Amino acid sequence: MPTSGGERGCALCSIPAPLARSGENRTMPGAGDRGKAPARWLGTGLLGLFLLPVTLSLEVSVGKATDIYAVNGTEILLPCTFSSCFGFEDLHFRWTYNSSDAFRVLIEGTVKNEKSDPKVTLKDDDRITLVGSTKEKMNNISIVLRDLEFSDTGKYTCHVKNPKENNLQHHATIFLQVVDRLEEVDNTVTLIILSVVGGVIGLLILILLIKKLIIFILKKTREKKKECLVSSSGNDNTENGLPGSKAEEKPPSKV
Repeated sequence: MPTSGGERGCALCSIPAPLARSGENRTMPGAGDRGKAPARWLGTGLLGLFLLPVTLSLEVSVGKATDIYAVNGTEILLPCTFSSCFGFEDLHFRWTYNSSDAFRVLIEGTVKNEKSDPKVTLKDDDRITLVGSTKEKMNNISIVLRDLEFSDTGKYTCHVKNPKENNLQHHATIFLQVVDRLEEVDNTVTLIILSVVGGVIGLLILILLIKKLIIFILKKTREKKKECLVSSSGNDNTENGLPGSKAEEKPPSKV
């Protein structure tokens, strides 16, 4: 059903009034109710506009690659960055580890404000190092895990809580797989495709260059023929005594 102009302006925020109970008189809204409806729509609309930015403000990211592989005995960087449209104060962060048979809080810390670097308040494993920084507005709270073991395979989640946004929380997860060795990817097909595409492009460029060269040679040849025709035409006029030739000239008469 089409809505009125006022309802269309706040379709997401409007709340339908409860239906009248059985036995109650259902009357059409009168002139006295018309002034209350816009106020109600305005209130719910402002509430929606207030809640929407809070919901979309705090964001946490671990990058595009959420599944990563690392060789046993090496080290791996677990990236994590955060952003907030409203800024932050005394922001709290932590990394947790979760597998099929274990759950641990690996590291916890705080960031006082945009000008302060992250500060570690709790660390469960000495193999973990916080490498984050808030310089240049990077808001980086990444960690490095050294001396990897097969038991380190599992989910690593970066949690962030911002008191400035009514303790709004957000998190992002990476799945780490520790392996004996990384499998080499066979790029033969990719190299063949790139070679074919490069050869086709090179051939097209060569054809265009040859075409331009031929056009240039033909143009020069036509210009040369035109000059020869003009020159030969002048010589014929001179020999046949046509107007403008030397045969037309007469010696001055003697008195």
